[in-house]
Amino acid sequence: MTTFRPIEGLDGQPLRQQMSSYQGAGVGHGGQLARWSPGLKTADAALLPDLKMGNARAEDVVRNNAFASNGVQLHVDNIVGDNFRLSYKPLWESLGVKEVEALAFIRDVEQIWQEVAEDPVGCYLDAERKRTFTMIMRETVSVHTRLGEDFCSAEWIDRPGSLIHTAIKQISPKRISNPGNGADSDLVRGGVESDQYGAALAYHIRQGNSSYYGMGDGMGHTWKRVARDTGWGRPKIIHTFEPTEDGQTRGANQFLSVLEQLQILPKLHHTTLQNAIVNAMYAVSLESDLGPDAGAALIGGENSTEMLQKYMLAINEFRNGGLNIGDGVKALQLMPNERLNLHTSGNADNGYTQLESGVLGWIAAGLNLSKEGLSKDFTKLSYSTARASMLEQWRYFMGRRKIIPARKGAVIFSLVLEDLLHSKQLKLPKGATRDFYQARGAWCNCGFIGTGRMAIDGLKDVKEAILRVEYGFSTYEKELAQMGQDYQEVFKQQVREQKEREAAGLPRPAWMQVDNFAQEDQKAEDQAAA
Repeated sequence: MTTFRPIEGLDGQPLRQQMSSYQGAGVGHGGQLARWSPGLKTADAALLPDLKMGNARAEDVVRNNAFASNGVQLHVDNIVGDNFRLSYKPLWESLGVKEVEALAFIRDVEQIWQEVAEDPVGCYLDAERKRTFTMIMRETVSVHTRLGEDFCSAEWIDRPGSLIHTAIKQISPKRISNPGNGADSDLVRGGVESDQYGAALAYHIRQGNSSYYGMGDGMGHTWKRVARDTGWGRPKIIHTFEPTEDGQTRGANQFLSVLEQLQILPKLHHTTLQNAIVNAMYAVSLESDLGPDAGAALIGGENSTEMLQKYMLAINEFRNGGLNIGDGVKALQLMPNERLNLHTSGNADNGYTQLESGVLGWIAAGLNLSKEGLSKDFTKLSYSTARASMLEQWRYFMGRRKIIPARKGAVIFSLVLEDLLHSKQLKLPKGATRDFYQARGAWCNCGFIGTGRMAIDGLKDVKEAILRVEYGFSTYEKELAQMGQDYQEVFKQQVREQKEREAAGLPRPAWMQVDNFAQEDQKAEDQAAA
């Protein structure tokens, strides 16, 4: 009986079939993972050495790739939308304020905030006087999607006509770097100066230089150190990003996992276009049964040139006698024993359509978007798949809204509220047990209402919302916020409209009942079953 000796390692011991308890950490089936040995690094160690190149490539594809540009725009339109509305909710019970006084204070704050934040003429909230608050938030989401983070500074500017001194200066993340482009250290990494716990102390901002526009990167060679906040806790720099592990200093842009695919896709398009051009070309040849003797007589021997000319003239005269169809179109008339051959290139798609679909799916997954929305192609969607895709995206967008623009907006709101209290344009309600600085978080607690959820079938969504409210599973505030509306504004407008209808002699609107909805649905189901 033949025995097989096991393979031994350098230590003379038989090799184990699997070096790890987890197959993914071993060599894999057939040794396919043997050469895959990535380094185990922290978030900063993996990101910071290639931060500039990754951001430069991301911005390049957004400028030049339609799918990447659309991916950014989808984030902006679904997370912020056309109006980013404040919903102020101070913790009035913990502050010792009565509900009536708290509601009056909320109304005053929201009204003056609307006047300051969405001023389309003065734009005093923006240090550059170009943006309203909603525009600042839209830019925040755009920058965060492209570069993985957003920076801004809180300035104190005295301007005639402005109710506040607070002004927000947007700062490009490209300008945050180590002084002199120096190497990272334990306390300064990626332009962020941190303490021993990883909390940011200051930011090093590279100053601009307009003399290099068109020839350089537009940034100068000097850096300004700006502390994170003042001595009394007022923020001076707002750094918005979502860290993925401890000690992370800078944010990673969303395009890093799909940059290669975004670079490949235009090349695939260009190659396919060239292939289509080649396929559109054709060549025509005339084949004749002219024998070798006759051919030799035409092109060889004495007077061959004269005989060939006579032959070609005869062919030309014969062809000119073809049937004239009109508009320059003529039916070709062939000589006896001639054949017309049309040669075209093979129309080989080579699976391009499937390849493009796979690449788009990869890109959409990396950007947390639906493939149909990214490509603007909804031809293959059914109602069920479209609704499932929309709801999944909406959950992602709501998380992003809470973490990115709503968080930054809350900090900006706290700056404005402090400013208004300092200038005595607002006063805290009576009975408050703690002032602004003792309970900043309680006084500045707020949310924001952005764009509403898209409705594929508006009637079904309205029925669903009414049923949730009627059966106590939801509130008008939540349902209208999901539609991008403030329920208090809607209620006030409805009261005004009802009074105007009565004054004009019009009947009151007939509100549809939930029972009617249920009956209609049951009838539709019965008809479909029949």
